[in-house]
Amino acid sequence: MTKEELKSAISLSSPTVTYDESGEFLTVLITPDDLLPLMNILRSKAEFEFDYLFCLTCIDWKDHLMMVYHLQSRTHQHCLVVKAKITDTLQPKIESVNNIWKTAELHEDEVFDLFGVTFLNHPNLRRLFLEADWNGFPLRKNYTDENMIKL
Repeated sequence: MTKEELKSAISLSSPTVTYDESGEFLTVLITPDDLLPLMNILRSKAEFEFDYLFCLTCIDWKDHLMMVYHLQSRTHQHCLVVKAKITDTLQPKIESVNNIWKTAELHEDEVFDLFGVTFLNHPNLRRLFLEADWNGFPLRKNYTDENMIKL
């Protein structure tokens, strides 16, 4: 499927999405509330069959967090990026996609540990790298500690 065909098919399945076509992959922009329904469609519909979540990460833009999901269909050989903007930076949360792609479990634990995003309905959300009583989230722009080098 070309980017345009993929865009048309996704728009038919989920009319609320918008797009960013400035990068290498077609990028779908979605609200956190619409994320899970769209991801289920992208995984289960035969024309998409995105069976591989190869990257899940977060970006801190100071005034919001952006969840970023990179998907690939090994059957159709197309890739897609899905982004969901989380505006609540004090208690960020979004639905887990672990029930769709099992690889999400580890990625979501990492984002929780380093950015503080809570993944709703995650089977065992926990810190991976930091101790359970660690204060703060090191990949957030507002994070500081006494050992940081000030530039």
